[in-house]
Amino acid sequence: MGGARLRQRGFTYLGLLFLLALLGVGALTAALWSSVQAQREREAELLFVGQEFREALRRYAAAQPAAQPQGASRYPAELEHLLRDPKRLEVRRYLRRLYPDPMTGRADWVLLRTPEGGIVGVHSRSEKKPLKQAGFDEPDAALTGRARYADWIFSPEPNIAAGTAPRSSK
Repeated sequence: MGGARLRQRGFTYLGLLFLLALLGVGALTAALWSSVQAQREREAELLFVGQEFREALRRYAAAQPAAQPQGASRYPAELEHLLRDPKRLEVRRYLRRLYPDPMTGRADWVLLRTPEGGIVGVHSRSEKKPLKQAGFDEPDAALTGRARYADWIFSPEPNIAAGTAPRSSK
């Protein structure tokens, strides 16, 4: 009779171990799913913010006079100039606020500049591999197959956005 009780305790103990293992695997799966979901949300935010910068830079350049002084750029010298254009007497805003980089959590964008010093594009500093590799909307089609978020360039100039033009970083 005592041996049957010991065997029964052993099966109960094994059952509890198995249940704990299943709970651990379930918790790990939930944590991984949550992490992937958070990265997808940051990617979507990066695409939104990048589009905002791209459009603000395009509007800034379009608002500048066609004839620029020698050595002047049609693009802003500082990102803050997108918040209020210093070349104009009236208040003209091209961007509501300076967005932080969703991938790093800081406003530490890499700035792509023209030879004259104007900002013609931005990209993230993040070296992480993007989850999204295809299926981008038309303005972001050049992002297809990029190896890291730092390769996601947001510029109104197609050759810079495609990564085919020389670029400098700050």
